[in-house]
Amino acid sequence: MSAALDTLSRMTDALTASSRGDLPQSEMIRLWRSSAAALPLPEKFSIVLGDLLDRIEASALFSGESCSFSQKDLLDNLQVWADKAQAKLSAQ
Repeated sequence: MSAALDTLSRMTDALTASSRGDLPQSEMIRLWRSSAAALPLPEKFSIVLGDLLDRIEASALFSGESCSFSQKDLLDNLQVWADKAQAKLSAQ
């Protein structure tokens, strides 16, 4: 497995752990921000990821779900980002 795919795997493991409540969301976000910088992906991936992570951080300010900050939807979108990143990295 390439180093980039290994890094992405650690990121998705952290996402899963955070979704289960086994890892604080702040630690998952910190890991994703630092690890994503090492991935050889087009700039648009960084832009989308930064936006998603910012929204997840903002959603932590609200208790429960709100109409504009659905934690579950944001975490699902983060998984979609990871799936697309894996496809892109695998194709390289």
